[in-house]
Amino acid sequence: MSASLSVTARRLAAAVLTAGALAGAAAASASADNGTRLHRAQVEISDVQHSLGHDNRSNRSLNMEWVDVTNTSHRSVNLDGWTLSDEDGRTYTFRHYRLEGRSTVRVHTGVGRDSGTDLYQDRRTSVWDRHSDTATLANDHGRIIDTASWGNDRHAPSRGNDRHAPSWSNDRRGHDEREGRLEGRESRHEGR
Repeated sequence: MSASLSVTARRLAAAVLTAGALAGAAAASASADNGTRLHRAQVEISDVQHSLGHDNRSNRSLNMEWVDVTNTSHRSVNLDGWTLSDEDGRTYTFRHYRLEGRSTVRVHTGVGRDSGTDLYQDRRTSVWDRHSDTATLANDHGRIIDTASWGNDRHAPSRGNDRHAPSWSNDRRGHDEREGRLEGRESRHEGR
């Protein structure tokens, strides 16, 4: 009797250990899966206003040229080291800036005092070409997060990831009354 009791006890112990291991693995997997899906940050270029006219050197005019960067998630994102650049390679680097969840920061071209909602590139000349250009937002590892393009005669080769491609032309499609601001853009985001 003791031999059959010993075999049964071993089988029961093995079944309990296996069930416990499976339950633990399932719980760990569910926990990791929820953390990734629920808290993934999404940052995008939400609006652009390029140069409005011939006056592209006064600070007032330069600060009317801007790019809005929006965090659509609920969690804040550290933008330290992220970059915003144009087709000609002019680049603004975010320094010590955290974009709160569900908020937008406006990056102006001209000189100004940085705040929680407005940042300034401190440039003395216009960055964004009014006829055609592409604004590119990249993270601190150089990965392209989003782009916004305008104009029919873009001179840069297609990057395959132009997220916003309104057809700006002289017939004012895609412009608002101030001319130069993207409006009603189609948006699609990769890598999220």
